[in-house]
Amino acid sequence: MKLEEAIQQKSFKTPQQKLAVNLLYTSNWLNNHYHTFFKDTDITVQQYNVLRILRGQYPNPCTLKLIKERMLDRMSDASRIVDKLVSKHLVVRHECPNDRRSVNLIITEKGLEGLKKLDFIDDMTKVIFKNLSTAQVEQLNTLLDDLRD
Repeated sequence: MKLEEAIQQKSFKTPQQKLAVNLLYTSNWLNNHYHTFFKDTDITVQQYNVLRILRGQYPNPCTLKLIKERMLDRMSDASRIVDKLVSKHLVVRHECPNDRRSVNLIITEKGLEGLKKLDFIDDMTKVIFKNLSTAQVEQLNTLLDDLRD
């Protein structure tokens, strides 16, 4: 569906304005898809992101600073998200031996098992983007990377 139809707006001041609105609209559209994946689970999209970061580091621990640097949503409160994951026994926190102000975080077996149940999400992204060819997906990825440079 064209953006103009979706938001019932006939025109935009500039192509750049349309692009900005289109990116915001599409981001929310994609977020809505992702939120449906988590509706029957006990974790949020942000918690899922943190668990995936920790799984990528596993079996090595990782610091809160590293998680903050890698999070998709930089506005999220990483400390609060980690606290929730610790309370759910999906992550354990250990004091860093050489810096008591820092903590090492590691995903638990329960966290790894929970993530394994959510691995279907990676396959679902193919369904979400079914209207685009692989070449179009690669081109869009390149364009978005160029935009952020």
